[in-house]
Amino acid sequence: MKVWVIGLGGVTNGGKTTLAGKLKKMLPNCDIISQDDFFKPESEVETDERGFKLYDVLDALYMDEMVKSIHDWIKSPTSSGAGTEKPQNTCDNLKNTEDVYILIVEGFLLYNYEPLNDLWNRRYFLTLPYEECKRRRSTRVYQPADTPGYFDGHVWPMYLKYKNELEENASNVDNWHRTHENFFFHLLVYLDGTKSQEELLSFVYSDTMQELKKLREGNQQVTA
Repeated sequence: MKVWVIGLGGVTNGGKTTLAGKLKKMLPNCDIISQDDFFKPESEVETDERGFKLYDVLDALYMDEMVKSIHDWIKSPTSSGAGTEKPQNTCDNLKNTEDVYILIVEGFLLYNYEPLNDLWNRRYFLTLPYEECKRRRSTRVYQPADTPGYFDGHVWPMYLKYKNELEENASNVDNWHRTHENFFFHLLVYLDGTKSQEELLSFVYSDTMQELKKLREGNQQVTA
């Protein structure tokens, strides 16, 4: 039994949750862990001097619990119920994947937390331009609701901050990964969130199936 962990991160309202749900229906033995499920209650989230609740930072999340949930799934994916639902896609690409269990972890701050760094087999990062992200955010209902100025004063600046940190860290470790056998698994694949869900789904699904094929062929060579 093999495990494949996909990170689906990036900007708020970029389509991560929708894409993860559609992938689950198409991929074999697939399950999802959502970072949104690990938010602290409002009473435990810090408030800044402007009165903004600081939700778009790591301290607003029970990250230790999230890491534990991922490790528990990796140790025993079948206990989560993964594999009980047959994928909607029944094409030949799914042959010989019955022994592979796939976990999609989706969230807005996946790649800035060091304990998660070694868990990914594939990392995707959804992006949106400022105006489109703000427009989508304005159509969503949050609890607690966004206060006036919240997007410009907290949400977008934190997105840029963590995205810049991620890119700086990636460049710092680039040379190490290029000498590491799993270098390509650590690559960050950027996805344009303005593209249709069908385009995004097609790309990530095809990319995943290619990687699973490589994984399967590699295991066959080892056992030959």
